Amino acid sequence: MKTYNNLWPYLCSFENIEYAFEKARKHKTLKKYVIDFEENLEENLLELQTELLLYSYKPRPLKTFILRDPKIRKISKSHFRDRIVHHVLINIIGPIFERLFIYDSFANKKTKGTLKAIERFDLFKRKIVGGGRTNY
Repeated sequence: MKTYNNLWPYLCSFENIEYAFEKARKHKTLKKYVIDFEENLEENLLELQTELLLYSYKPRPLKTFILRDPKIRKISKSHFRDRIVHHVLINIIGPIFERLFIYDSFANKKTKGTLKAIERFDLFKRKIVGGGRTNY
């Protein structure tokens, strides 16, 4: 297994943090917390970069609420700046780990998902059953 060294400078680079911000804000441009963060964007990103470089970054407490749609679920939401840090990490380590995952893993992968998993299952089912359609 290949080892990777000195990833921290890439992780903490302003370019990576800026790109992470763009990914975190995608489809949320009208949310108040995004607009507030953007008011001092460069200052906020530089502050985040400094915290990461000095190992002083601490995630904020999760905001928890109940969602009734259609069933009752307890949702815990990260603070926006914590979601940026999530993308900061994923930008660097995601491609490294992606190669290690098994091909038929469908959870939380960009090119996959529930529909693709069902299609793959159907393919295996048809191979086992012999190509005929059966009602289960």
